[in-house]
Amino acid sequence: MQSGYVKPLLAAAALCAASSAALAQTAPPAATPWVLAPDMGYAYESNGKTWSYKMGTNNAKDLLKGAKKVPKNTLFFIGTNGQLYMRSGPYLEDDGRFKFGPG
Repeated sequence: MQSGYVKPLLAAAALCAASSAALAQTAPPAATPWVLAPDMGYAYESNGKTWSYKMGTNNAKDLLKGAKKVPKNTLFFIGTNGQLYMRSGPYLEDDGRFKFGPG
């Protein structure tokens, strides 16, 4: 490659990298689905730790005693105090944006 082409090529590459970084900074965070499996249990302990457990079927009746279905359109979140909360109801704007997101 001739030296006359190197500087413009490097400048173009730097401009593309800067443009990509700017786009990445302005793009809203994407929602990512939880990966929940039917044979797994998920726990939130009193000290705030979370765990996942491999489950079996030998005591499924005991597991379902006292269990409640989670309503559709339920949002789970950790408050500023570290407590796990849930909120039922709409959490998306009409245009699909997250209602409680930045900006």
